[in-house]
Amino acid sequence: MSEVQILQRVNAFLKRQHGHFIDGEMCASVGRAQVEIVNPTTEQVIAHIAIGNQTDVEHAVQSAHQAFIGAWAQTSPYERGLKLNKLADLIEQHGEELAQLETLTTGKLINLARHLEVAQSVIFLRYFASWSTKINGQTMQPSIPSMQGEKYTAFTLRQPIGVVGGIVPWNFSLMIGVWKIGSALTTGCSIVLKPSEFTTLSLLRLAELAIEAGIPKGVINVVTGKGETGQHLIESPLVKKVSFTGSVPTGMAIGKLAMSCDLTRVSLELGGKNAAAILADADLDQVLPTLLQATFVHQGQVCAAPERFFVHRSKYAEFIEKITAALQQIKVGSPLDESSMFGPLSNQVHFEKVKHYLDLAKQNNQVIAGGRVLEGTGYFVEPTLLSVTGTEDPLFIEETFGPVVDVIAFDDEEELISMMNHSRFGLTASLWTNDLSKALRMIPQIEAGTLWINMHTFLDPAVPFGGMKASGIGREFSDAFIDDYTELKSVMIRY
Repeated sequence: MSEVQILQRVNAFLKRQHGHFIDGEMCASVGRAQVEIVNPTTEQVIAHIAIGNQTDVEHAVQSAHQAFIGAWAQTSPYERGLKLNKLADLIEQHGEELAQLETLTTGKLINLARHLEVAQSVIFLRYFASWSTKINGQTMQPSIPSMQGEKYTAFTLRQPIGVVGGIVPWNFSLMIGVWKIGSALTTGCSIVLKPSEFTTLSLLRLAELAIEAGIPKGVINVVTGKGETGQHLIESPLVKKVSFTGSVPTGMAIGKLAMSCDLTRVSLELGGKNAAAILADADLDQVLPTLLQATFVHQGQVCAAPERFFVHRSKYAEFIEKITAALQQIKVGSPLDESSMFGPLSNQVHFEKVKHYLDLAKQNNQVIAGGRVLEGTGYFVEPTLLSVTGTEDPLFIEETFGPVVDVIAFDDEEELISMMNHSRFGLTASLWTNDLSKALRMIPQIEAGTLWINMHTFLDPAVPFGGMKASGIGREFSDAFIDDYTELKSVMIRY
C-alpha cells in the first residue's frame, strides 16, 4: 500500500470555520445552519460548511454586481487573460493541496484528482484566457434606401451579460467550477458559484487563490449550501445568467425557475444514458482497455461516461467473457492509495441510489459481473455489468450515474441506430470500429451532442460540448461559450 500523507495545510484548511467567500474574503454566514462534509471512504465528518440563506446570497450577488460594473469593467481584455493565467499558475502550484481536498470529499482516486481534475483545470483555464482578446463583433452594410443622399452603416458588438450564477455538481467540483469561472471572466462577467453541499472545499480554496492572482474582489464569490441556496441565487434579479451542471430533473426545475424570473438566461449541461457501440469488425483486445477506462473513470460518476454497451451479436459472447475477466482484475481500495484502481461512490445519497439499481438487477437475475456492495466502512460497490431484457427495461432507460453498465446485442446497423436513439437523453455516444466508411454513415443518424470514434468520455477545451434532447441546452468550450455569456448588440448609424 502507498497511502498518501495528507498535507499539513490541507488538515489546517479542513479545521477552519468555513463560511462563504464574498467580496474577496471568507465571511460568516448570517444563519447558523451547517452541513457536514463526510469522507466517503471513512464515513467520517471532516469539515462543516454553512447553509447560505437569501441574505447571504444577496450579499454575494451585490458584491458580484459591483465588481462587474466597477473594477472588472475597468480591466482590459488583455489583463483579464493575464489574471486568469496567473490563477492557472497558482492552481498548478497548489495542485497537491487541491487534489487532496477533492479526494477527501469525493472519493476520487488521488492520481485522477492530480492528473485529470487539477491538470485539466489548468489547461481549460488557460484556453479560456486565450479568448479574452478575441471577442469580436462584425461590420455590415444595410440596404436601407437613401431618400436625400443619406447613408447607413451598421455594426455589432458583444457585451458581457452581467452577474452569472454558477451551480456546480459534486463529481468534478473544481474542474467544472473552473469551466464556469473561465467562461464568465473571459467574457467580462462576474460570478457567484454555488457548489454542491457534498464537495465545497476545493472551490472555497480556489476563490482565495483568485485574490492572490490579482482578480479583483467580488469578481468571484462562493456561497455554500443546499438546493434552497441555489434557488435564492436563481431568483436574484441581478443574476442575468444561470449555468448549471447536474442531473436532468434538477436541470429542468432550474430551467423553469430561470424562465419565470424575467427570462433569465440559462445553460444546462445535464446527464445521459450514454451509448457505446462495438461493431462487428472491432478487435476487442484493443477496444476493452480504452473502453473500460472511459466507463469506470471516477467510479462511473461522469455525465459523459457510457452506461449502455451495444455489441454486435457475432462478438457478444467473446465480449462478455473478456469484460467479465477484466472487471475481476480491478482493484477496489482507498482513493488515497496510489495503487488503487477504483474508489468509493462520492456520497451516501448517491450510494443508496446505485444500491437500489443493483438490488433491482439482482431480483431479476440480470447481474453478469460484479453487483456487490462491499462490506465495511465506506460507500464501495463493485464495477458491474448487467444484461437487459430489452429497450423498455428500466435499467436500460434510467441513468444510474455510477459503475453500472448494461449490455445488449444487435444484429445490423438499422437496429443499432434505433436502439441507441431510444432514449430521452442525447449527451454522448461512441462507435468502436475500424470501418471509417460505416462510421461516417452512422454519425449523422445518432442523436448525441458529442460522438466519439474509438474513444469515449474525455473532453478537450477546443471542442464544443453539450447535449441534445433532455441532456441540456447550450454548448461549452471552443468559442461556443461566448454566445451564452454575452449579449449581441446591433448598432445602426445614419449619416
